Formats: sequence, structure tokens, C-alpha cells
Amino acid sequence: MSLLECVPAVIDSSLVRHVTDESGQSDWCYMHAKPSQVYHPCFSERLLQEMKRSQERIRRKLASDRDPQAGIHHLVLASDAEVFNLGGDLALFSQLIRSGNRGRLLDYARLCVEVAYNFSRLHEDRVHSIAVIEGDALGGGFEAALCCHTIIAEEGTGMGFPEVLFDLFPGMGAYTFLTRRVSPAQAERMMLDARVYPVEELLRMGVVDHVVPKGEGQPFARELIRRHKRMGNALRSMNAIRQACNPVTLDELLAVTSEWVDAAMRLNDRALRTMERLIRAQQRRAEALPQQAAATA
Repeated sequence: MSLLECVPAVIDSSLVRHVTDESGQSDWCYMHAKPSQVYHPCFSERLLQEMKRSQERIRRKLASDRDPQAGIHHLVLASDAEVFNLGGDLALFSQLIRSGNRGRLLDYARLCVEVAYNFSRLHEDRVHSIAVIEGDALGGGFEAALCCHTIIAEEGTGMGFPEVLFDLFPGMGAYTFLTRRVSPAQAERMMLDARVYPVEELLRMGVVDHVVPKGEGQPFARELIRRHKRMGNALRSMNAIRQACNPVTLDELLAVTSEWVDAAMRLNDRALRTMERLIRAQQRRAEALPQQAAATA
């Protein structure tokens, strides 16, 4: 059974806003669709489940289209929050590690990599995924962007892996997807230096595909989709070639995330207290974002 086939097709979500364009040739998945409330824009279990259901909706639609001449379909990952995504649910991590609940932490990690894998390989070669970064993408947020075929980032945003600050590493696809864009040595440096890289630097490195002025991320994505219509067959072929020459497998992702769970369960009290300080900092940031948005408006 497919990883996606076990997910209900009905979408009743307040954390994911799913929009299909009028032509039916692209779907937009907006994370953090929770207006007028203080909300921590991280990968909660609820958000991950709703993203998985959104992916199932696309899979079912494409499965019903058996036209061998059909072109590429686009799936765009974006955010309704002031940031793209701040990463894993650190509050949940701390709770599960302190209580010794390895099984529950492993379930969460597996859910993360299944969602990442689906963005990379959804319905074989028919989908081209695009990440639109309109605010910082940290930890798992950076990993989510990396699992997409194309990354569009707005000027002034940053991306990086803070996990080493509490003696952990990014284990939900970072190494697998980052080494498809930079050398393994460079990927390891980025995973362990805790830097938040400006997207302009990531563009020069080849990690990001396009950097556009602030406010132009989504219009640029729409224009890119329009241009891709003329090369749908070529893009389908490139998807297949990429997988043949440098395959991404679910087994690889699951093996890495199992090691991540083992490493997480070994964290000592000092590391967990550092994680909890970061949780409080992220919560303060989440509380400040609506005020900043209102002041800007």
C-alpha cells in the first residue's frame, strides 16, 4: 500500500490552506493558515497530518488522469505566516525525551520524512514541487524547502539548521536533499555550524534556485509555472532522470531519522534546557509576529 493511500481524502483543515488554480495544473499548499491567533509556525503533528492529506488529494487527482501526454503538474509549498517554518515541534521533543517515549518520537519523525518524501516523489514523475520562502526557514523548515524541486526565496530571508545548539542534528531529510545541491562536506558543515544563511549566499552556493524582491515570491512562482507549461514533457523526463541517477529513497530517509531519534533520546539535561530556552524564544517570536504585522499594516 502507498504511504499516501492510508490517508483520508477529505480535507477539513485550519492549519493548511489548499488552493487549486483555475486551470487545475497547479496546487498550492499554504502552511500555518490560522489567522487572528497567536500561533507557533512549526511542524506540529497536526500540521504534518493535514499536509499529508493535502498530498493525498493531489495523488488521487493525478491517478484519475491517465493521459500519457499529460504535462507536468505543480505543487507549491508556501506559508500564511510571517515565516516559512521554524522547524520541528521542540516542545513535543522535550516532553517525549524527558518522559523516555522513544516510540512516539519515532512516529513523529517518520511522519516528517513521509511528508518530505511525498513532496520529492509524489505520484512518480508527474509533479514538480516548488517551495516559496517568504520568511525564515529553520531546521525542519529548511528541510521542507530542500525536498522540493525548485526553491524560490525572497530577499532578506534566512535559512539554516539550529539543531546543533542543543547537540542534535537535522534528521528529517537534510543530508539526503542537501547533498543533491552541494557536496557532502559542505552539507555537513551547514548541518553543524548553526548559521542562519542569507538566501543570497545560498543562491551563490546553488542551494536556492531563485532570489526575488520581498513580496514577489508567489508572483514569481506563478510566472515560473506559466513558463513550465511549454516544457512539461522535458520536466517530467528530468524528474525521472534525477531519480535514476541520484535516487531519493524512503528507506534512506527512515534510516537517517531513526538515528536522529536515537541521538535525541541520548540528550542530557543541559542540552534539553538549551532546547527549552529556544522554545521560549520561538514562543516570544510567535507572540510578536501578529503585533509586527499589525504595525506594518
